[in-house]
Parts: sequence; structure tokens; C-alpha cells
Amino acid sequence: MVSALLLAVGMAACGEDEGGGGGGGGDTAADTPAQQQTTAEATGNVPADPDAAEFEKAAPGSGEGLKIGYISLGESVPFVKLVSDSIREQAKASGAQLVFCDSQLDGAKALDCARNFKTQAVDAIINFQVDEKSAPRICAAGPDVPVIAVDINQKPCQVSFMGANNERAGTIAGDGMGQYFKANENCEYDAIVTMESPAAGIVNEQRIGGALKGFEAVCGPVKNRRKVDGKGTIEGGQQKFRDVLTALPGAKKIIVMSLNDDMALGALAAAKSQGRAEDLFLSGQGADPTSHCQIKDNPQWIGDTAYFPERYGEILVPNAIRAAKGEEVEPQLFVPHTFVNKDNLAEFYEPASC
Repeated sequence: MVSALLLAVGMAACGEDEGGGGGGGGDTAADTPAQQQTTAEATGNVPADPDAAEFEKAAPGSGEGLKIGYISLGESVPFVKLVSDSIREQAKASGAQLVFCDSQLDGAKALDCARNFKTQAVDAIINFQVDEKSAPRICAAGPDVPVIAVDINQKPCQVSFMGANNERAGTIAGDGMGQYFKANENCEYDAIVTMESPAAGIVNEQRIGGALKGFEAVCGPVKNRRKVDGKGTIEGGQQKFRDVLTALPGAKKIIVMSLNDDMALGALAAAKSQGRAEDLFLSGQGADPTSHCQIKDNPQWIGDTAYFPERYGEILVPNAIRAAKGEEVEPQLFVPHTFVNKDNLAEFYEPASC
């Protein structure tokens, strides 16, 4: 689940083409051939992403003798905990020593982490700290080593950014919804509701804008659109969506496209409380474990764009090792997003009991 704090602070700090994802704890990632591929191939009408990084297990011994510093955004955030566990797993597999430091969503603590890394003489840094404005001071406080930023820019010292490709992620979600409505409803519907968090700034614009773009490419210009500021949370989505249902008393085909899974879950809860759950057709972004049972068993939940936080380490650690060795790394390491629905969920995850 994307917490409201991560959405409001972390996402808002991202650059124009770089952003944060959402996630949560719970399910086990399936280790299948489908998951091992890059997933950068075309999804529906969305062409392959040439900027997508590859998931790759750290080669055993590749990190021997290296020390990698990692600034966690905050282990209290479920999405971050998934990222951190993935980094730990891959660092251990590589033989590199991981110097872990939890900034606890505090720029001042991240500064202390950087100072500690200088004392510890780390060879590279993976930096997932919350405040982009603090990045120059944190860069200056740390050692002069390559820095890979996670989801939030860490300029001027970052050599690479790793995170979500927000517009593409939104486009994939919108395309998935459009493909469903074209195949099952001849693109006929009563209203489209976009569940948004304007406080997230450019990330909101890119994800929602991409979703609308993806849907329109399949079903044409949207009609009867309602914009809802759900504040990025289940509670906010539920509260605001009640008003939408009141304004659409006879609507039986309400498309809900959400910035994250939380607000989609809130919209669904509001509809259930009024006996109108079957009036909704939902898609989210994240494919968080909180949504897996909905994707698997709820025919009204059409699908999600996956962000794979539990696999971030498979991009971050191999590239941090390359950077530490003086090898060139790509300046942008985008997550290889894909559309996850009931038909392919098992290729990527083994959902807990639903």
C-alpha cells in the first residue's frame, strides 16, 4: 500500500520523468520464467519501453570486497520495507557488505547517514531519502562515491536514478481498462472517475494523464469525467467517492482509474456500503499485495500496473556494484512496468489466502 506520507512527500519530490511507486507487505513474489524476463515488452497498445531496466539477480561474488551504503526512506513504510528487503537479499548474494541506515522520513537523519558512510568509507551509495531539497547537503556530507537515487532525485551527486516511469505506468493502466471495455462493453460506460492526489504534483499529472491517454487510445475521448481528490488514502477515497455515487444515482458502468491502489480500495468500500459495488470497474497502480485478492477474485477490479518494489534490489544492487567498480551505469533505470490482471497475476505473485 502506498502510504499517504510516501505519496505526499516522496512522490512530490520526484523529477518530471521520475517518480515513486506504491507497495505493501504480504504476498510472496513468484519465481517463474515470466517474472524473470524484463517485462519491457509491449503491453496491449503500449509499445515496449526502451528505457526500462532489467531485473537481474546479483552475481555471486560480484560485490566481494565492496561496501555499499543504503539510506532507507523509512522502514515504517510498507513499500520501503519491501525495497529494503530486496536490497539486503541481493547485497548478501553478491558478497558486498551493506551498511544500512534508516532515515525514518527525516532529512536530518539522512544527513547523519551520509556522514556515517563517509566514516565507514563506503564504495557506493543507494539513496532513498525523502527530501529532494536536502539532497545537496547530504551529497556534500557523504563520501565522493557514486550515488544511485531511488524514487526521489538526489542531485547533484547521483549518477543514476532508479524508479517508476510514471506516465508509462499510467498509460499501461488506462490501456488495460480500455482493452477490457472494448472487448466487453463496446467502449460504452456512464462515467469515468479519476482518483487523484494533486498534492503529488507532477506525479499525479503523469500517472492520471497517462491513464487517460491509454484509455482514449482504445475507446476514444473520455466522457463525463469526474476528478476526485482522494488524498492518496483509502479513507480519503472512500469519503470522496460517496459524493460521486450520490451524483450518479442511476449509473451502472462507472470506470474508476486511480493513482494508487489505496484510493481505488476506498472507492470500492464506498460503493459496497451503498450496495453498488457491481457498478464499478476499477484499475489501480502498484499491484500492491493489498490489491492482489481484488485482482484475483473480484471481476470488477480489471487490473493494475505493477511496480515490483520487492524486486528493486535486482536493479539497484548490480548497478551499485558496477558504479563502485568505475563502470558506466545508465542515468535512468526505470522499473519495467506491466499490466497485471486475474489472467497473469500468478505469473508474478503467489497471493496469500483470499
